Amino acid sequence: MLNTEVGAVLAAIRRTIDPSLASSAILLDDQLVQSLKALRTIIFHTDWHTTNPSVYLSPFLEVIQSDDVPSAATGAALSAILKVLQFEVFDERSPGAFEAVLSIVSAITNCKLERTDPNEEDAVMMRVLQVLLSLVRCPAGRLLNDQAVCMIVQTCFLVVQQSVYRGDLLQRAARHCMHELIQTIYRHLPEIKASDPDGADLSVLEHDLGYGAQCLTSIFEFLCSLLNVGETADGYGSAGSEENVQLFALVLINTAVELGGESIGSHPELLCLIEDNLFYNLVHHAMRSSPLVLSMICSTVLNLYNFLRRSLRFQLETFFVHVLLRIGAGMSGLHLQEVAIENIISFCRQPTFLIEMFVNYDCDPIRHNVLEEIGRLLCKTAFPQVNGNQMTPLQIQAFNGLVHIITTIADSMESSSSNDKPRSNDMYNLKIVEYDSAIDGSPPEPDSDTWVDFVRKRKLKKKKIMIAAHHYNRDEKKGLEYLNLSHVVQTPPEPKALAYFFRYTPGLDKTKIGEYLAIRTFLESFWLPGESQKIHRILEVFSEKFYEQQTSGIFADKDAVFVLCYSLIMLNTDQHNPQVKKKMTLEEFISNNRGANNGENFPREYLTELFRSIATNEIQIMTQNNVAIELNRHKWNELIRRSYVTGSFILCDFKHELSREIFAIMSGQSVATLAAIFECTNDEDVRSECVEGMISVARIAQYGLEDVLDELLSCLCKFTGLLNPYNCAEDTQSEFNQSVKMRMATLALFTIANRFGDSIRGAWKNVVDCMIKLKRIKLLPQLGIDSSSGTVTLVSNESSQTIHNKSESGVIFPSSHQGMGTSQYVSGMIGRFSQILSLETGAESMLNMSSESEMNMKLMEQCRIANIFTESMNLSDETLHFLGRALIFAAYGKGQKFSTLNEENETVGFCWDLISTITFNNLHRFLAFWPQFHEAFTAIQQFPSLSPSPFPERAIVAIFKIAAKMLSSDAPHTDKSPEEIIFKSINLMCKMDKEILDICCESLVEPVVILITEQAQNIQSLLGWKTLLHILQILGRHPETFDRSVEAFINLMTGEYLTRYNYSFCIETAINFVVQKIIPLEKSATILGLLGGSINRIVEWQKSGLSDPNNTEDVARVSMNLYLKLVDGLRKTCLIRREEIRRQALLEMIKCFQTAADELELRPSTCLACFNHAVLPMVDDVHEKTLDYSRRDPRGREAESMSFTFLAVMDLLADFYVMFLMQLWQDPDFRTYWLGVLRRMDMWMKTDYGDVGTIEIRNKIPDVLKKMIRGMKEKGILVPADGDMLWESTYIQAQWIAPSVIEELFLR
Repeated sequence: MLNTEVGAVLAAIRRTIDPSLASSAILLDDQLVQSLKALRTIIFHTDWHTTNPSVYLSPFLEVIQSDDVPSAATGAALSAILKVLQFEVFDERSPGAFEAVLSIVSAITNCKLERTDPNEEDAVMMRVLQVLLSLVRCPAGRLLNDQAVCMIVQTCFLVVQQSVYRGDLLQRAARHCMHELIQTIYRHLPEIKASDPDGADLSVLEHDLGYGAQCLTSIFEFLCSLLNVGETADGYGSAGSEENVQLFALVLINTAVELGGESIGSHPELLCLIEDNLFYNLVHHAMRSSPLVLSMICSTVLNLYNFLRRSLRFQLETFFVHVLLRIGAGMSGLHLQEVAIENIISFCRQPTFLIEMFVNYDCDPIRHNVLEEIGRLLCKTAFPQVNGNQMTPLQIQAFNGLVHIITTIADSMESSSSNDKPRSNDMYNLKIVEYDSAIDGSPPEPDSDTWVDFVRKRKLKKKKIMIAAHHYNRDEKKGLEYLNLSHVVQTPPEPKALAYFFRYTPGLDKTKIGEYLAIRTFLESFWLPGESQKIHRILEVFSEKFYEQQTSGIFADKDAVFVLCYSLIMLNTDQHNPQVKKKMTLEEFISNNRGANNGENFPREYLTELFRSIATNEIQIMTQNNVAIELNRHKWNELIRRSYVTGSFILCDFKHELSREIFAIMSGQSVATLAAIFECTNDEDVRSECVEGMISVARIAQYGLEDVLDELLSCLCKFTGLLNPYNCAEDTQSEFNQSVKMRMATLALFTIANRFGDSIRGAWKNVVDCMIKLKRIKLLPQLGIDSSSGTVTLVSNESSQTIHNKSESGVIFPSSHQGMGTSQYVSGMIGRFSQILSLETGAESMLNMSSESEMNMKLMEQCRIANIFTESMNLSDETLHFLGRALIFAAYGKGQKFSTLNEENETVGFCWDLISTITFNNLHRFLAFWPQFHEAFTAIQQFPSLSPSPFPERAIVAIFKIAAKMLSSDAPHTDKSPEEIIFKSINLMCKMDKEILDICCESLVEPVVILITEQAQNIQSLLGWKTLLHILQILGRHPETFDRSVEAFINLMTGEYLTRYNYSFCIETAINFVVQKIIPLEKSATILGLLGGSINRIVEWQKSGLSDPNNTEDVARVSMNLYLKLVDGLRKTCLIRREEIRRQALLEMIKCFQTAADELELRPSTCLACFNHAVLPMVDDVHEKTLDYSRRDPRGREAESMSFTFLAVMDLLADFYVMFLMQLWQDPDFRTYWLGVLRRMDMWMKTDYGDVGTIEIRNKIPDVLKKMIRGMKEKGILVPADGDMLWESTYIQAQWIAPSVIEELFLR
């Protein structure tokens, strides 16, 4: 190989280019040819692997460095060197290898081309590039030191620079070689050990050979300098060439970053170069670059984020705030806006970008809300224009990015939380109840258990600080007061905490800060007020604090600081205000401050430094509208210094526990944007992707963002077109059949309602309204409800004609579908859109179906509306509450418009069928939701009613069916609360319409009879029995329900479920049945017989209670109360017009008295109460009616009948008096009661009852009196004695009534 290369070089040297140069060629032959010939003599006698490489490289290197050789000879020599390197004739272990590689670098960098043919110069340059690249790549290239590598890079770039004026081939080759060279060099960076703290390069210290981090740092600094085209070599004046250099530099920098990777962080000098110089150039040039340059800058920053973000927290924030977000907002034109949006989306596609931006910036009180701004920017950009149906490419790009972010968050939450415990909304309801200094401290490790809570609290604190800023902008006192009350600062606040609040809170009105507080960093943090007094006060406070904290000792007192501050402000205005034509000089500035330091002068060098600083770098004060100052080099340096004291970038995986908080900051704009795009676009693909985004929103919202889900569903309900108040049913149906958008919205609506119904709250109202409208336009399938068992029977449309127990609303839902609640179902829903709603031709296309009804049926089957209600047992208590309230208010007609009465009836029935369905499926937790339903009933009762409503009628029937189902279970009913609340609801319905029970009697008789006859053992509450028996009384008024009502009551009275708890209500019911005009006499006799015989039940209850040692109830008192109610009930029956009933009632009353006297241990108070409140009132009432009938018709049948009843009542009075005389006599007021009886008899004797009854009554009275006095005599109560008040009173009264009685009993 070497022999051939020697021959090629000799041939090139010997070739004469110009005869005039022949003498020079001969001399050249004498000097160079001899060395080449000498090399040829030893070629075949030497072991080249053990020979010093300089032996066979020197002749070729001499040719390369020669000034007189032709370009062909130089090229041949370079080719020889290239082959030696490519064939690896020597390596790093060969003797003299280090000197050899350095000699090659030296020779090539000093290559002379004076005699080079211009036509062959490009070939020589390309050969130079090849040799340099091969040298670095070969094994011996590892011996190159820092200086040699830097010379190689410099030489290669010089070739790139010169190639601008040459052919395109050389330019491309030079750039490619430079790129390959950087790749080769920086590929070794991970192998180079980190530098020590003192900056020494350990890789060089270990051995004297090879390049290290210092070399790579120098090269990187050189690459960064290429971004500033003005600082490079001449020749790049045009805009196009400048852009090419910047692009080339960015490509090389990007390559170095990609290959260096995370190992760059191990080299402080290189990392510092990236943190400061590189990032400043990237930020500086990004706002002024072309789309291509901006794209490369963004790619570079993306690589830096992936590898070095731990050290670039401040830099990344600056890049987003000052570059991407500004350009993305359109501040630099549409051409750059598209690039910015595209690259923002590229960042968002990084696995951990969202969570890390949220944690590092949005949750840090002094950092910008980067992620929130990104979300707002994408939403704003994607939001469609007014009256624009066609989205621009930029809008579609932003829309795709927004959907990707939402879908990424949703996927992470579902995949991460699949094996977690169920979440409670309580974990999201954070509150700051007291100041916690830990929130302001260093965050815990991301893998710790407390990290998530720490981040949430910091975000909440930042939110409260922003609210305080909003209050502060309106009223300073209220803002500071809120800051204190929200517990985000100590009480009282520390000055440092307030300083942080004023200095770093975004959105704070800088004018307000200036008015509250009070040089460069100080003035850049707020807007200095215009009033001189305020400025004076601000600078006065500043001067005082500055003087106390000065470390130089320059200032004699605080007044000196004050004077110099004013002077600097004036100097800043003088130097940088364009209206000031004559600028102040340094000498004038020094002269103006002469003697200002307490009579002394400030040091001249100090004033000079201040003057130059302000003259060359303006103090840029924050504008009044809070627009940030321009990011110049000085401002950048200050921000860099500040970044050193802030915490490093927090690395964390995507934590699903924070995904909800991430989405919450952009939820409102996201839902609004998706809704607007869905409404405006006509592109089917965009619309389908929009629905996919909505589904992802719902997937996220199920984790404590119920208000977001409600907002989303409200939008979908609007897009269905079903809630348009201006369309009639026919117009709505026509639009629905023709609009793919409406059908897609409907399918999406009910899919979300099925999958995420547990997180829906207020939006249930809109969902229910949509279902009602679907029913009106006859698109809703049907649902059959078995009212006898309370179960829901789902039937298909084919079998719907054979259902007998279907609901009155006539609504049938399709059968349940397996797997609809899984995430696979949700993700597959979008695929179904193309099958169900496709506009393309095909066998499965909806437009190819035989009819519109078939098309809509297919759609409704996919909606699976039935599952919302049949699977309601999976809903939470709160969700069930909202769903039930929505159905209740819809049933009442709130928000509804009915065109016909039949339409209203169908709607009310439909809603109550659904209420019954969810109630039947959730009876196991009845108390968890029905009290809220009852509150809704109460609210409805308060609504003004302008016309009769079918609501109470349908409601009371449905609630009775629910009560029957609830009480039909075999489980023991130990808790009365469910029963009580359901009967409260029934009573409430009765109050809403007083005639409701009469209207619904036929519908109510069945459930009421079932409850009394079959579920009586489960009715435990007094309210339940009272309600049931009251309704049974009303049912007994109507001929069509009378028989079943009476039969049910008789069964109750004769059965085992007549208890002391329902006994009083049964008495009232029996009386109401007896007094009915339509009741047959034998039925009345039966009921009265049962009523009278029920005294035996009272006896049984008393005895069983007294014998039970565990019974703590006052059995005697309870029994006496029941006995009094029974007697009072029979008393009322004695007053009705039918004589047979009166007669039997009196007989039953006498039996009761006898049984009570024999079996019950009546207390004197009970007997007296019975006498005063039952017997005497009955006597008085019968006497009144007898007198009334005799006056109206003295000879009439009713007068005669009532007279006989009065005679019987007087006998009953005497019997009761004698029977319970001893108990009555024990009362202290016995004489008073007895005199009352005597006065009544006296009145009866003097009363005229007409021709029919007067004689009989007057003849009966002495007998009654005689019987009562005889009883008193026999028991020793009435004894003739002077001074005895009872005797004397009785004697006087008896003389007026029947004198013969006293004589017969006492005087004979």
